[in-house]
Amino acid sequence: MIKIMADSTCDLSQEIVDRYDIGIAPLTITIDNKVFLDRLDISPDEFYRLQPHLVVPPTTAMPNPSEYIRLFQKAIDEGHKEILCICMSSGTSGAYSSAVMAVQQFYQENPAVGTPIYVVDSLSMSHGSGWLILKSARLREQGAGFAELIEFNENYKLKVKHFLSVDDLNHLIRSGRLSNAGAYLGKLLNLKPIMSMKDGRGAIVAKQRGRRRVLDYYVHEFNWRMDPDVTDFIIIGYTSEIEPACDLQTKIKRESNYRGDIFIMQMGVAVGTHVGPGGLSMFFAERNSKKAAWLKQELHDLAGRFRR
Repeated sequence: MIKIMADSTCDLSQEIVDRYDIGIAPLTITIDNKVFLDRLDISPDEFYRLQPHLVVPPTTAMPNPSEYIRLFQKAIDEGHKEILCICMSSGTSGAYSSAVMAVQQFYQENPAVGTPIYVVDSLSMSHGSGWLILKSARLREQGAGFAELIEFNENYKLKVKHFLSVDDLNHLIRSGRLSNAGAYLGKLLNLKPIMSMKDGRGAIVAKQRGRRRVLDYYVHEFNWRMDPDVTDFIIIGYTSEIEPACDLQTKIKRESNYRGDIFIMQMGVAVGTHVGPGGLSMFFAERNSKKAAWLKQELHDLAGRFRR
């Protein structure tokens, strides 16, 4: 059996984590000089209630390699024969480099262990890596082998489309995404920046005035970008308010031909530290390239092998 692991920025719901037995290495968050483990010591709702009142912005740190090593050993003790670890983009977090260091240290300390461990740099953030993890778990359930899951992740990680909008531009200023002047103008005009991923890092791709136009933009982009042969589920993410996520779910059902699963999941504390209250995101598989057509055929062939 293949063990799938991730860092806590994947933001998958606990229901999904439990159902597919996904190992989670938590990031740490420092709030008012107190250190918390993401997903364990503080809930997202608790954090988002605190966040507007914090004088000193919280900080995050990558998982310690020892946490990955603990998860590796636990998986092996449970009888898993291969380990696939899918991490947040190396361009936005140190979780990937920590996992790579952990693999090297684990083999040095356990030279007799022959269990293969592969670490994926997802080039994604939040539910973007979560999308790859959930898709991998579903493929594993259908019979995909270790090499096939590695191939899928390395081929498809650039095809996971991200959209993220925020309410409080100050969080983007602190992360260097907007100038103070740009933030002031955005607040004045009620402009909401929309971010995506480019080369493994977040980038602003649009600005819309008001929540309604953000939802219009999301659905418009989804309708022409989504690959219907690969996207059998969408993940909609939110930080502090679930209502906009529910509105987006309803709008997709009403204004698109998509009839697959739509999951609504809350962004965790580590991601929310940088996104802030009022964040709304959407993740799906994108088409529009020759490579996408080739990958689609590969996935079709892979599915055919499962059915044999």
